[in-house]
Amino acid sequence: MSDGNGPEAAPEAAEQVEYSVSAGLAQRLARDGISLAFTSYQSGLLYFIGRNAGGGINVHQAAMPKPMGLCLDPNGVLTMTAGYQIMRFENVLEPDQRINDAFDACYVPRLVHVTGNLDAHDVGLDQNGEVVFVNTRYNCLATTSSRHSFTPVWRPSFISALVDEDRCHLNGLAMQDGRPRYATAVSRSDTIDGWRDRRADGGIVIDIVSDEIICDGLSMPHSPRLHNGELWLLNAGTGELGVVADGVFEPRVFCPGFLRGLAFHGNCAFVGLSKPRYKRFEGLALDQRLREADSEPWCGVQIIDLTSGSCVDWFRIDGKIGELYDVEIIPGFACPMAVAPASAEAAGLITFAAPED
Repeated sequence: MSDGNGPEAAPEAAEQVEYSVSAGLAQRLARDGISLAFTSYQSGLLYFIGRNAGGGINVHQAAMPKPMGLCLDPNGVLTMTAGYQIMRFENVLEPDQRINDAFDACYVPRLVHVTGNLDAHDVGLDQNGEVVFVNTRYNCLATTSSRHSFTPVWRPSFISALVDEDRCHLNGLAMQDGRPRYATAVSRSDTIDGWRDRRADGGIVIDIVSDEIICDGLSMPHSPRLHNGELWLLNAGTGELGVVADGVFEPRVFCPGFLRGLAFHGNCAFVGLSKPRYKRFEGLALDQRLREADSEPWCGVQIIDLTSGSCVDWFRIDGKIGELYDVEIIPGFACPMAVAPASAEAAGLITFAAPED
């Protein structure tokens, strides 16, 4: 396994970690023709997990300001919420081009919206290619504006005002046919920081179209996603991946960690795991589940076969980094990389469109 970071220096926390992988991960990525991306706001890094020239795993990391939600659109544009910005990355390489004879995709931030610190979480793109993101600080979904920090597009009916107070901790967004369809929140609280007292069982799923709560009693739900006609989500406080059916959450798989970040490829779910911050998340059912399984919490990505419910491959991080946020599949590339916006690479990497004849 190589650490293909290029010339950019990694943050100190990233230097105090160890990576380990399952024996079959490289072969799986090669067989499926994919690579992985995930974010860690704790380390301030956007990671790409790909394959090196020797057939092993390559880890590329690029420094970003509090990287959070990820979304790859059908045109290959990668969108990320990051601190007080929303970034749109374009792959600047042609199919026959490589960087350092290794990287076959290079994601460069070409459009950066400065939104201010909105604690933006999940992100998606609508049918017009416009960004839709979860504005957690203001309890709403929003889009970007050429003049303002954001334009609100929806908020839950139980939130009485558009106000600078994280009341319900709105966090997750599922898109359907280019439209926001489902959202998750830690509670239905309508007072500042009210969600912190409801972490164990106050979590909800909201149908954005009907503005109805379709599932409740959850523990810090995250990452709602539609796959094969089912609404999947991560019940982070119990460590469970499952589906919402007839108003009830049906657990399918237990994963040893606080779960955030979910993507699908074929019949597999790619699940992000974090180590719980016990001072903030103590008392959750996850603690008991880990004791019953005689397991320590993970940080990394587990690949779950949806038929068997078992973990078939994995990527694990040990050391100073213990928290991830989102996971995305990057199809068609073996070894992608990204360029940090405030780096020498961004200043020196110049590309241009071929002139018309």
